[in-house]
Amino acid sequence: MHPLFSNFPLWSAMLAIVLAQAVKIPITYFTTRKWDMKLLFSTGGMPSSHSAAVTALTTAVGFVDGVGSSAFAISVVFAVIVMFDAAGVRRHAGTHAAVLNLLVEDFQQVLNELKTLRVKPRREQAEKLKELLGHQPSEVLIGGWLGIIQSTIIYYLIA
Repeated sequence: MHPLFSNFPLWSAMLAIVLAQAVKIPITYFTTRKWDMKLLFSTGGMPSSHSAAVTALTTAVGFVDGVGSSAFAISVVFAVIVMFDAAGVRRHAGTHAAVLNLLVEDFQQVLNELKTLRVKPRREQAEKLKELLGHQPSEVLIGGWLGIIQSTIIYYLIA
């Protein structure tokens, strides 16, 4: 068998992404009473698939190479950076996108009012920015635990 197919850390991280993305659909349904299949391929939301992936990877590397290995140390630092970014920078970028979208809506309203004055506006329609980019700290935490638990269960099932 090719080594790629037996790379437990890789497949554990990939499975964590799929699992976290799939779980978003029923969680959203229970909170909004709407099925939204687009969540399978979107960023943001509960739980964080970024956090699930990096914690599953780190847990799997710990099992395979040991927690004293350089690979584990690299994986831990990588996980901390990704999780911090998901709850920090990306979350703030989403907040900024929401504000910018409001400004664009207001600008569109002004343009529509100018039309009644027979003034030709230069721009008709602006594309909305994606607002759901980052995560609340709880979404990062739950995603992190999902990755650790999933990787641990799979490791002990196949070991």
